[in-house]
Amino acid sequence: MQFDLPLHWLEVLLLVAVRITAFLVVAPPFSHNAIPLRIKGMLAVGMALAVAPTLSGSYQSLDTAAYIGALLFELLAGAGMGFMLLLAFAAIQSAGNLVDLFGGFSMAQGFDPQSMVQGAQFARLFHFAALALLVASEGYQLVLAGIFRSFSALPLGAGIAMDSMAQSLASAVGTMFVAAVQIAGPLLVVLVLADIGLGLLTRAAPALNAFAMGFPLKIFITLALAGTVFVVLPSIVSALVRQALQLLPAVVGR
Repeated sequence: MQFDLPLHWLEVLLLVAVRITAFLVVAPPFSHNAIPLRIKGMLAVGMALAVAPTLSGSYQSLDTAAYIGALLFELLAGAGMGFMLLLAFAAIQSAGNLVDLFGGFSMAQGFDPQSMVQGAQFARLFHFAALALLVASEGYQLVLAGIFRSFSALPLGAGIAMDSMAQSLASAVGTMFVAAVQIAGPLLVVLVLADIGLGLLTRAAPALNAFAMGFPLKIFITLALAGTVFVVLPSIVSALVRQALQLLPAVVGR
């Protein structure tokens, strides 16, 4: 009995699986540690089985050295695209860090081993809320569609423009910081005005020691007005995810 091993198809399958696996390990919500690595690997292989037949026709077989290099490029491409999506959630987490810093919660730092988030209450709350909104709104389907579309923007074994990739990621990091300030901006303005008011009150009546009331007052203002941020959080998550998915081809230099 003889078996014909489809090496050409297996090459395509492995390249696709490597890119998707690297993407799922980095990109939320699949990067959450509550999802075991074996589940991520099985999901990546299942998705690769669905994509490989459509890509095998345009793929040209490579020799051993070139194929190993192509595997490394696919690993880098998947991780880079996943990092782009991760930056969208880093913007929301950074907005929570700003609220914690200005609201007086930053002294109660904590580490979440599941989401690998280091921050105080609002940083972790914003991050968890963004993940919940992404799953509840079925935005994860857009994430999967984005990695599928990347095979059209960057064919298998085509290589990556490293300078363009670095430039795109650097620009995305700057955009992330701007988005964080925009998300938490209204609440930060109120907290800064509260600090200014306490400073003026202390200057007018030094014996009053108004700054002793600063921490409870800022905590009360933060808790009272934090709901205004959550009102717009669903639209913010949708806009950031769509923007990140539109920039995926730019990350890989195409």
